Amino acid sequence: MHKRCPPAPLVRLGSTLGTVETQYPAHWEADVVLADGGTAHVRPIRPHDADLLRSFYSRLSDESIYFRFFGPRPKLTDREVTWFTNVDYTDRVALIATIGEEMVAVIRYDRIEAGEAEVAFLVEDAHQGRGVASVLLEHLAATARENDIERFVADVLPANMKMMAVLRQAGYTAQSRFADGVVRMILDLTPTETSTEVTTAREHRAEARSIARLLTPGSVAVIGASREPGGVGQAVLRNLLGADFTGPVYPVHREVRAVAGVRAYPSITAIEDQVDLAVVAVPADSVIDVVKECAEKGVHGLVVVSSGFGETGTVGKERQDELASLARAYGLRVVGPNCLGIANTDPAVRLNATLAATVPGRGRVGFFSQSGALGTALLQRVAQRGMGISSFVSAGNRADVSGNDLLQYWEEDPATEVILLYLESLGNPRKFTRLARRISKRKPIVVVKSLGMPTAHSAVELGLPDSAVSSLFEQAGVIRVDDLIQLFDVGQLLAHQPLPKGPRVGLVTNSDALGLLAVDACRGAGLEPRDPVNLGAAAGAEEFATALAGVLPEVDSAVVIYMPPLPGCSDEVAAALAEVAAGSGKPVVATFEGHLGMREKLAPIPSYAAPEEAVRALARAVGYAAWRERPAEIPPELEGTDAERARALVESALAAHDTRPAPDAGSEGAGSEGAGSEGAGSEGAGEPDGGVVHGTVVEVDAAELLACYGLTVWPAELVGSAEEAAFEGERLGWPVVLKLADPGASRMAGTVRLGLAGAESVRHAYTDLVARFGAEVPLAVQKMAPQPGVPTVVSVVEDPAFGPVLSFGLGEVTARLLADEGFRLAPLTRRDAAELVRSVRAAPLLFGQYGYPPVAVDALEDLLVRVGRLAHDLPEIARLDLDQVLVGESEVIVLGARAVIRTPEGPRLDGGPRRLL
Repeated sequence: MHKRCPPAPLVRLGSTLGTVETQYPAHWEADVVLADGGTAHVRPIRPHDADLLRSFYSRLSDESIYFRFFGPRPKLTDREVTWFTNVDYTDRVALIATIGEEMVAVIRYDRIEAGEAEVAFLVEDAHQGRGVASVLLEHLAATARENDIERFVADVLPANMKMMAVLRQAGYTAQSRFADGVVRMILDLTPTETSTEVTTAREHRAEARSIARLLTPGSVAVIGASREPGGVGQAVLRNLLGADFTGPVYPVHREVRAVAGVRAYPSITAIEDQVDLAVVAVPADSVIDVVKECAEKGVHGLVVVSSGFGETGTVGKERQDELASLARAYGLRVVGPNCLGIANTDPAVRLNATLAATVPGRGRVGFFSQSGALGTALLQRVAQRGMGISSFVSAGNRADVSGNDLLQYWEEDPATEVILLYLESLGNPRKFTRLARRISKRKPIVVVKSLGMPTAHSAVELGLPDSAVSSLFEQAGVIRVDDLIQLFDVGQLLAHQPLPKGPRVGLVTNSDALGLLAVDACRGAGLEPRDPVNLGAAAGAEEFATALAGVLPEVDSAVVIYMPPLPGCSDEVAAALAEVAAGSGKPVVATFEGHLGMREKLAPIPSYAAPEEAVRALARAVGYAAWRERPAEIPPELEGTDAERARALVESALAAHDTRPAPDAGSEGAGSEGAGSEGAGSEGAGEPDGGVVHGTVVEVDAAELLACYGLTVWPAELVGSAEEAAFEGERLGWPVVLKLADPGASRMAGTVRLGLAGAESVRHAYTDLVARFGAEVPLAVQKMAPQPGVPTVVSVVEDPAFGPVLSFGLGEVTARLLADEGFRLAPLTRRDAAELVRSVRAAPLLFGQYGYPPVAVDALEDLLVRVGRLAHDLPEIARLDLDQVLVGESEVIVLGARAVIRTPEGPRLDGGPRRLL
């Protein structure tokens, strides 16, 4: 049976059905992209939508009405309008799709019996074929599952092929039968692999299409193009004309007749022909009016280069949010505001709708930048390196179009082979990692992610440390680099050279010193350099060509270092190297004359200013190639788990205890309290780095929760006196441990007394700990672990941006002080768990190095997979800490655990129906 999702923030409405106030979860509203790339707004119907419904109904054809009501119905009665617009959002739910101020579709269910509801939908004829019904069905199915409805039933006339197609193509298990002149269809709403694939594929096609409409317009209007030299609008107009855009360009200015020799129009609505793209360069306080005019004209997309939005403060941010919501409501996508613009080098388009006078030539790289200010300089650097681009988008404040949208477009764009991203924020990090993991299997994604986030951006503030972001990018196959120079270094290599098949590197040089530098750089980057072939200072083109040809068969890639003894010797050497490399099928990079000036003559061999830069770029390519060659893996099926029981425990704990606001500060860390407290209300859960889980929280029995996933917490008993400690020691069996039971105690020195073998030793230890830490500090007695091992710490936090993130590190003080921990998104595959264990710098201690015996790493990896599955299954888990996990020679022992739960603010939206986030 479907479980109702936890309560979420509600939108409250006054009802016309009496004094009862109706309400629905806020996440039931969403902006969505339709199949043709346009946008719409989905929301529950409201009592005051009566006139909207009447207007919608008046535009329907007789056929659409007949298919919906099985007969003619010229208009709806007042009683019917009241019935359709007043629902209880539980047994009766209706969602509508709006574009601008008009309703264009409605879908509804009415509960028939427990677990079953009748479904019907109606789409305005002018909007049929745009995928409106499909996206509404996704959203209605999600709301139904939240209300414990398992099946939809629909009675459809046999001639209504469109409705039957929508229901059948949703991916749910469907049954149908014909009786009494109608086809009864039954949809099982349990999400399936097929329904998930259908949703993902539709999202991909819709978002890719929305970007294609921006980058391949048939016509462009520049609104705010003035005659004043140096003006932003005029600059964009001249750049469009200078690039020889293949469609018509329309300057829009309310007063002048022509700009740059091109006829101008007083408004966009005065243009006689269709306008696909509008570049907006008017003052910020005029942009909203322009959006409405563009919507009236039927423009597909906007590029807002105007400043004065989120970058200026609170008022500007409100104006920016209004811009995005208004544009989406009217079916438009927006690039910007405060952006450089967009470009497409396709000869069939030749679009330069940017403020940059020069755009690099045609190339294989798709380039996305969130910085408008850096945009011109970035394009210049691309051009200097001779890389070329397929398309370019500067998102500026990123009010709407984001890097995720461009990933969807570039995935299928045959002209784009490498994706470069300069990111200042992540609008939907969970979606980014999902897309990147899929796309990176075909096309490399190279990212520079700055450490801060401008306040202007419409994005989620990341709560994770930067090292965690790097780990999650690595898990998704993303190549993260440190700066813009490395971005272009790696991008140039990937765009022009094949991927290396391994870490073996051949070195050909005419300088001993530079050859040794390259060897050291290779070893430091984890590559396997061969001894350099030093040709001597007098070597020429023939010697270099021969040496390179001899080295390549024995290695996976090669680095050529050439310092000419005399000026004018480089051209012949460059040509010879390019000829040998072209037929090898292996990547070759070069350091040529110590500068970048030979790039054109060496093409397609990338040339770098120093050997270290060449090796660094090569190492990134080697790591990416190894990730890409790994076979796909999914999280394993686990024996001995009971997810239903775990969910019941969580729901019971939330229902049984009044949740209380978490304070602004909490105890440090999540220490070991044995089995945890019996559902005691908690005022927050501290994080190891001193952070706090905010919100209303409840502490739940971690031992019982972990037992549902096949994990046992080593028993511990709280004690309040020396005699009680001795009694528990006798009961548990000697030897025992006496320790502080406070959260974070394992991070402090001297908080544990080990190997206590009798009552007297326990009493003495109790007295000692009380004297040192105070009588108010709780102590616990725990049976001594049967074997020595390596202490580790495993934690899970429900990050608001990434979702459930699992971290792992060693439990020793030094490892904690150095923040030596790795991260992975849950759920984990077996490979994810293995890589997580090996990602920490102290991992050799688990594999028998430095005098430690090898321990049961396989059992540790299994524990990580199980904890990851628990976190994935239960979004209510705000934080779960296993501190410590002792990894012995044959097993792992969880010495302590603590779990804190809270009511989520709704489901994880990235896993639900399509929406713009």
